[in-house]
Amino acid sequence: MHPYITVIPPRGEPTPVVFDSPHSGSHYPDDFDYIVPLWMLRRGEDPCVEKLFSAAPDHGSPLIAAEFSRMYIDPNRSASDIDPDMLDGEWPHPIEISHKTRSGMGLIRSRSGRDRRRIYERKLSIEEVHHRIENFWRPYHDTLRNHLDATYATFGAAWHINCHSMPSKWATGFEKAGEPNKNDYVLGNRDGTTAGAEFTELVRETLAGFGFHVGVNDGQKGVELVRAYSDPSEERHSLQIEINRRLYWDERNMKKREGHFEEQQAIMANLIEVVCDYARSRVG
Repeated sequence: MHPYITVIPPRGEPTPVVFDSPHSGSHYPDDFDYIVPLWMLRRGEDPCVEKLFSAAPDHGSPLIAAEFSRMYIDPNRSASDIDPDMLDGEWPHPIEISHKTRSGMGLIRSRSGRDRRRIYERKLSIEEVHHRIENFWRPYHDTLRNHLDATYATFGAAWHINCHSMPSKWATGFEKAGEPNKNDYVLGNRDGTTAGAEFTELVRETLAGFGFHVGVNDGQKGVELVRAYSDPSEERHSLQIEINRRLYWDERNMKKREGHFEEQQAIMANLIEVVCDYARSRVG
């Protein structure tokens, strides 16, 4: 077991659903060598998201969570999403620069979030980037893929919920950067390519039933983890869920909003039950 990846196995009757939280980690490895204040990096975390979805194992689904910070290396980016200007040599593998990379938010971030401060005062060596990929990024992907493959082998189908939170104002790198985010939740299925319409609508309808505004592919469409392991035509569905932090988190003081956190946790428990019951009915 990887020291900075948590896997909580199912406690109830197994279901064909897997939950993962790739951005809630708060471990900052000793070799990070950042130059910005730690609190700036911590604003990039999806705080306590793994706790919001803590009911998943009780309903028969594994819950996977990265404990290492996404600011060190982001498991929700492609391994080729690298900014060559950050490196002290030539990267020996293919590079595919995305708009996230250009805004400093690629596989390894070059800048902090809304403060836009340079994270490093030096270029990174080829060796240390390899180290981060092989010892953090790859084990996370292997863990998620293995659980999804095992689920699919058992049930002939798999549903994957990729769990995130989003700031109350659109973050750097988005079209509406700095504007208030009016969505309470955003579901992402990369324009229908990673999860079927029926499943997506089930999740949307469930959350909207609590009186919340739910966007679908509205600014947040899903990134690498839903793209890499999904194929709706083969009953492999991956859906990203973004929860607006203002619903449960004091962004200024970086702590839970008492009462609000528990409310969101209860709503997620309800959603988990609905999703697991749906998945069971589809393979039963």
